[in-house]
Amino acid sequence: MSSASQQSWSDSARAFLDPRVMAMLFLGFSAGIPLLLIFSSLSLWLREAGVERAAVTFFSWAALGYSFKFVWAPLVDTLPLPVLTKMFGRRRGWMLLAQCSIIAAIAGMAFIDPAKGESSLTLMALAAVLLGFSSATQDIVIDAYRIESADSLLQAIMSSTYIAGYRIGMLVAGAGALFLASAFGSTQDAYNYEAWQWSYCIMALAMLIGVGTTLVIPEPQTHRPPSTAHSTKDYVGFLLMFVAAVTGFILTFYYTANLAEDFTNRLTEVFSSKHFVAFLVETLRLATGVLVAWLISTVMIRMGMVNRHMMEHTYVAPVKDFFERYGVKSALWLLALIGVYRISDIVLGVIANVFYQDMGFTKIEIASVVKTFGLLMTIAGGFLGGILSVRYGVIRILFLGALLSAATNLLFMVLASMGHNLEMLYLVISIDNLSAGLASAAFVAFLSSLTNIQFTAMQYAIFSSLMTLFPKVLGGYSGTMVDSIGYSNFFIITALMGLPVLLLVWRANGYLEIDNSASNSQKEL
Repeated sequence: MSSASQQSWSDSARAFLDPRVMAMLFLGFSAGIPLLLIFSSLSLWLREAGVERAAVTFFSWAALGYSFKFVWAPLVDTLPLPVLTKMFGRRRGWMLLAQCSIIAAIAGMAFIDPAKGESSLTLMALAAVLLGFSSATQDIVIDAYRIESADSLLQAIMSSTYIAGYRIGMLVAGAGALFLASAFGSTQDAYNYEAWQWSYCIMALAMLIGVGTTLVIPEPQTHRPPSTAHSTKDYVGFLLMFVAAVTGFILTFYYTANLAEDFTNRLTEVFSSKHFVAFLVETLRLATGVLVAWLISTVMIRMGMVNRHMMEHTYVAPVKDFFERYGVKSALWLLALIGVYRISDIVLGVIANVFYQDMGFTKIEIASVVKTFGLLMTIAGGFLGGILSVRYGVIRILFLGALLSAATNLLFMVLASMGHNLEMLYLVISIDNLSAGLASAAFVAFLSSLTNIQFTAMQYAIFSSLMTLFPKVLGGYSGTMVDSIGYSNFFIITALMGLPVLLLVWRANGYLEIDNSASNSQKEL
């Protein structure tokens, strides 16, 4: 960080013209497209189709692939793809595969009408899960590509450019999808499936920007071992283990649905809160699925179907490296901080569009203020966060970002009491998005500094997965929470969720020397 601060303003400006930096703008755009097609845009589509609010927010769990991407990050790091790896390289081959899968998932969602009943909703959920899985895979590869393609001095600028592209992609998938759906004739009072179908088809075509970028960028040069370090049998065994474990998890989760419902009804008779009981039961289902996946993997390893050394290098070594570099106590504080840093933003964000709609704002107003104007404020906040991080240090800006993210949630409570007030919406979005951009820029720089380039995809995937896991699980119940306690109390609770984050940042600052240790580890490589 200190080295970056010694650069002149002209040197910093010229760095934005570096082809690697420009590539991150377009790759960021490609990464930003899928997210809102699972969250806000899909939630408005489902609401217009007559799907209940609680069911709408449950669809946010389709994006849990982002939170579990560390599970298959070793596949991306280790497994060569037939034809694609030879033609494009390790990173670009996986990037192209992920982008093609994203296009297929978005197109699949476009040809499903959620208003046709439970079977259509099930198909929509499956397509959304595929989109979340494919998008998370793309994120794994892009994060690894960004860290491996430039030294630490260029990472801050590449991160800022990536965030800008990401937000533009979110604008296209958010405001763009809403504008298109409205222009094609779908409203809250007059649902039109074809309007949303065309909107999602156009979003699938927008992903071609990412595909084109992948085809022209160079493969990064790294010190990683070549893909021939293991035999074909090892790779096949590794892939089969992953498929078997995932299949076991899905089947366990599917076949325990009726049992979970029965268990929830029985426990509700004992406990007064049905929603709390449902949360505990669903958490138990999730844990059971994870246990089954772990048992399948363990059995296959002990039977010799998977190369044990390969497993240790891909799964154990990255985790061991992290704890060795920072020490157990400091590493645990770091992981706790990563796990809850964005909890206030994510939990509120799941239901934000539904809130705007319930307050009487039209899709055009939401697209204009929340998406378009909000994007400008987020990008401004991102560049501000990058500058302040260089000037005052990442930890201080992390603290400021956490404080502002929690405090700005209280503004939503004021908006809830005022109802449809466009001026107040502008004020809330201005302050909230500026704070979110500032916090995000500092947080990306923070996570990048923790990553050892020898284990790029795995370590960064662990950090970014942990960042969203608990907030997204909790966010899936945001609709149920609002139904129970109302919007105002919900916003107060999301603000209070940010208070422990301040303590964790403060404690982390007392135990860690992140900038020095991270830069030293990269210099050694």
